[in-house]
This record gives sequence, C-alpha cells and structure tokens, in this order.
Amino acid sequence: MNTIRVGVVGTGFSAQAHIEALRRIPLVEVWGILGSSPEKSRAAARKHNIPMAYDSLDELLADSDIRAIHNCTPNALHYEVSRRAILAGKHLLSEKPLAVNSQQSAELLKLATEREVTCGVCFNYRHYPMVSQVKEMLHTQEQGTVNLVYGGYLQDWLLLETDYSWRLDSEKNGPSRAIADIGSHWCDTIQYVLQRSITEVMADLKIVHPVRLKPAEGPQTFAALEEDAEREEVAIETEDYGSVLIHMEGGIQGVFTVSQVAAGRKNNLHFEISTDSASFAWDQESPNQLWVGKREQSNEQLLRDPDLLLKKSAALAHYPGGHQEGWPDGLKNLCNDFYQKVLNQKYRSSFATLADGHRIMLLIEAILESARERRWVSVPKFE
Repeated sequence: MNTIRVGVVGTGFSAQAHIEALRRIPLVEVWGILGSSPEKSRAAARKHNIPMAYDSLDELLADSDIRAIHNCTPNALHYEVSRRAILAGKHLLSEKPLAVNSQQSAELLKLATEREVTCGVCFNYRHYPMVSQVKEMLHTQEQGTVNLVYGGYLQDWLLLETDYSWRLDSEKNGPSRAIADIGSHWCDTIQYVLQRSITEVMADLKIVHPVRLKPAEGPQTFAALEEDAEREEVAIETEDYGSVLIHMEGGIQGVFTVSQVAAGRKNNLHFEISTDSASFAWDQESPNQLWVGKREQSNEQLLRDPDLLLKKSAALAHYPGGHQEGWPDGLKNLCNDFYQKVLNQKYRSSFATLADGHRIMLLIEAILESARERRWVSVPKFE
C-alpha cells in the first residue's frame, strides 16, 4: 500500500507535536512543511529532517505527492488554510477551533461535504483510553440516568501580566481565548463521552489582566523570556477565565470553569459525571486512572491496562498495565484514527468531524453572547 505523504502548515508547538505523532504511525510520512516565511520553512525542515520545505501555501498544495494537510497555524489562519486545502482535494486535519466564527466553519463544512476528502478537527482528548472507557461504561453497561456533569480546564501559563503569546492578540486568535482554546476541548470531550449536545448556556467571563506587558520581540508559546526584556503595554480583549452553566440533551445539567491564570495548574482538564448509580471522574494530569464513585459499596480506581479495559478502549492502550501513556499518545491515537478513515471510508472513526467543529463554533459564540447579555442563550441547531 502506498505511503500517505503529509504536509504540515505551521512550525510552532502544535506542528511539532503533530510531526512526532505522525512518525509513530505506519504508512504515513511527513513529506513537507510550511512556515510563516521561507526561512522558517527551511529551518523547520532541517530540524525535523523533513524532505520538502515550501515557500508558499500555493506551492505546498500544488505538490501532487502531498495527500493530506495538517493545519497547525494560528487560529485566524485556520479558515483560509483549511478552505484552500479542501478545494485542492487534500485530506485535512485542522487544529481547533475550526475557525474564528460560525460563518467560516459553516462554509468549511459545506465544502467538505461536496468533496471526497476526509476532514477532521484536532480534539485529541477523545482518544485517551480512560476517556473512552467512561464512554463505553455509560453506553454498554447499566449505569443509570446521567444527571450532572462538571469540571473544567485550568492552566497558569498566563498568570502574570508579563506573560504574553500571540494567543492574546484577538486578530490572530479570534474573539475568544480561554473558552475557544481550552474550553472547546472540555466541551467536545464531554459531548463525545455522553453522546449528547450542549443546548443552552449561561456564561460569566473575566479578563484578569486588561493590560499586559508584551515583549518587543515575543517568544513562541511556552518559551522563556529574560526578565529585563524590553516590553510595551497592550490592551487585552479576550477572557482569561470563565465559568459556564450548561444544559444538555436528555435533561443533563452541568457547569465548567476554564482559566489560564490558575497558579500551579499546568494542563488540568478534568470532568466528573454523576448518574443514578455511580460517578465517574477523570483528570488529564493523571490520565491512566479513572475514579468510579459508589454509595453502597467501596469506590473504585480503575487503571489503564489493556487486559482490563472494555474492547474499544483497550485498542487505544498500546503498552501493558503500569507503563504510563499520556498526551503524546492521545494525539497519536487521533492521527491513527484519522488515517484509518483516509485509507478506508467504511472504517468507523471517532475523531471530531467538521460538523463537530462547527457545532463547537456555534457553542463558543453562544457563550460569548451569554456573557455579554448576562442571560441564558440557546445554542443554534443545524442540519
């Protein structure tokens, strides 16, 4: 079978993570890379030992060797890069959010349905074994009615007013930050696990640092900066923090909190689901454990062991019990799932589709509207 050659657009943190994940998948080869300049393209190609470095998106998309595109650009570029990739007949895996507004995401969904290409959005937390285990337990076993969900996604990388990233620029990142960048992950994960959509929201958002001190020469996300570096004051328009009450299909209620200013929390995506008979809690920072709470018997701590998991979840665990798996493995599972679909359209995939990505975009906009108007807002439905 022919190797699927892939082009990566972007050279930052996400692009590097995708490259590493793709190199762990048989029959996939990272063939080319495109940065924000020809110099960045060539530097990234040398660093990662990638054969082709492109000067432009036109040049990449014209390369007939490239069958799939990984869109790892800043949020504001997602729409244009993805649109052109779809029109060029390339398979597409885009970083989230799919776009910066629902008009853009709706157009991408329409284009993808008109063309015979496989398209997905990088909501990678679906692909952890223990997340899948919760989903399987809820849908294949008698666990009772789901009544309540809660949790959140907490980070501290923007805690200080001197912390800065391109993500703080709404022209590059879009009108939402904490909700769009990390809250979207929580929402997709919980909707996937429950197989229920969020239908209504009541949001309270906050900018903790209305003014930040931007370095004259900004580093990449998560990169260190000298304390005495020259800085300038920049007004911030997007939220550092937010709490959202939610209503879901089936009468499920819940709440989640997102923050990029929570000291000590590095990448704390967590959720708890309460049913009539049990509670299920999972934390991304302890990804190989699943807590199951009971009332009339001892609570359980399930561990990631392929010999003990349900069938679909066991397929996501690649090492014996006691051998820890985490964030890079979840991304690998996502990429593998995506390329199984590329190779076989009858394959039952679990990655987030463009319809899922568009639904999340509608949800983000409903949350922003709710925060502005201080009221419950329904999430629009679409066919």
